[in-house]
Amino acid sequence: MEHALSPATLSELRRPRLYPAVSVLTPTHRREPDNAQDPVRLRNVVAEARKQLESDPSVTRERRIDVVDQLDRALAEVDLAHTEDGLVIFAAPGEHQVWSLARTVPERVVLSDTFLTRNLVSAQVAERPFWVLSVSSDRVTLWNGGVDRVTEDRTRGFPMERSFENFDAERREQIGDTPSAYRDEDTKHFLRAADTAMTKLLRDDPRPLIITGEPAALSLLDEFAGITRQAVQVPHGGLAHGTPEAVWQAVRPVVDAEARKDADSVARELDTARGRKEFAAGVDEVWQSAREGRIRLLAVEENYRVTVRDDGDHLVPAESGDLDAREDIVDEIVEQCLETGADVRFVPDGSLDDANGIAGVLRY
Repeated sequence: MEHALSPATLSELRRPRLYPAVSVLTPTHRREPDNAQDPVRLRNVVAEARKQLESDPSVTRERRIDVVDQLDRALAEVDLAHTEDGLVIFAAPGEHQVWSLARTVPERVVLSDTFLTRNLVSAQVAERPFWVLSVSSDRVTLWNGGVDRVTEDRTRGFPMERSFENFDAERREQIGDTPSAYRDEDTKHFLRAADTAMTKLLRDDPRPLIITGEPAALSLLDEFAGITRQAVQVPHGGLAHGTPEAVWQAVRPVVDAEARKDADSVARELDTARGRKEFAAGVDEVWQSAREGRIRLLAVEENYRVTVRDDGDHLVPAESGDLDAREDIVDEIVEQCLETGADVRFVPDGSLDDANGIAGVLRY
């Protein structure tokens, strides 16, 4: 199952497909007893997708068989023992993908000529993604970080590894001393290659960067004047060979501190916007401003959800399952704001009580 959404991946997902491109969404649960319902809900929503394919007269028999086969393959890849808060399956002629999201999604089946990506986009922003690079003299490991965990990223040439002989076995035997690996030219070349690879990754998928390693390793990276200029350094050795939990515990204080700093910054911007009459609050007012491209900064509480319907002039409250109900309007707003170049921030629940969970700073 996929977790990390890079700009290149999102662009690929958004390209037009042969009809039908099927998007299947269902909420999932991490813990008992709620997760007991997940297998049944998943089977039911996939069955609904098959039903819609069967009843759509514009879908040829050959294409229907292809897409149903892709749905079956996707279903076989789902690991409900390791799901998060939402699951998205994409299937189209000749392809399928399964995405696990750390943000809930409405139960839905959509047939179109593109995949439904707004829930992925919103979940990715809410995750506040970051990179962790753990360096040592013989291994450099890349970690994909989110709100409450890190996972190893084994793409883009990572992990980088090398082997080397003892520098001076006779000397180590005599005096029990080994010269620092970080004074070795081969180590310098190795870490410079890692610096170059990470620089390219940050151009392709820019995120905050944390670097972990022994002080000597971090000092050597500083000499290159590359990735360390935009990174937070955590002097902690051994994590290039460590477990995801060990890495998470090492970087968690930095992540928590940055989250607090970010929430304080958003609060100050919203207060300033109020004084300047550049402030929008509540889902209806924010949605109107988002559609007009007026929002410069969008702030959303982490677990804010609301179901509405559009009466033509405004968004009005609705119940889940109502005709024309829009259960993921917040995700729609997030994607719309990102499309118009806005900065989107998720803040702790309760931070926007006076704005009913969602607020924006306007451009004009």
